[in-house]
Amino acid sequence: MERGEKIQADGRVTAGGPAVLIYDGECPVCRGAAEWVRRNAAPDDFEFFSCHSENLPRRFPAIERAACLQAMHLVLPDGTILAGEKAVPEILSRLKSRRHRWAAALFRLPGAEVLSRAFYRWLAGHRYRISRLLSSGKP
Repeated sequence: MERGEKIQADGRVTAGGPAVLIYDGECPVCRGAAEWVRRNAAPDDFEFFSCHSENLPRRFPAIERAACLQAMHLVLPDGTILAGEKAVPEILSRLKSRRHRWAAALFRLPGAEVLSRAFYRWLAGHRYRISRLLSSGKP
């Protein structure tokens, strides 16, 4: 265990402070994903931050707004930045339920990185269309 890390009652290891999930706050799919994480996380495990915030360049100068609009970003307490499909297993591993942490392990299987990258990029590229389809209920 590294300095500043804590072992939670459910066995999760967390570093000092929350991870910051940066997402497109104007995208219904992205907002829905962030809300799902919020519902399934312990109260202090994540901070949620829209990439449309005026404070993005000040708080996270390494994350350009254009990149943020292409993929969600997760900033870990140690400053590590994970984007898109690389953030997903880390998010899952930080959730309260063991089944989510088990799902995070699936991303380590052979071929999972290629599949998750392709799926995430497809989903990110079509998220506004998906939002329209879901909200209208018709193709």
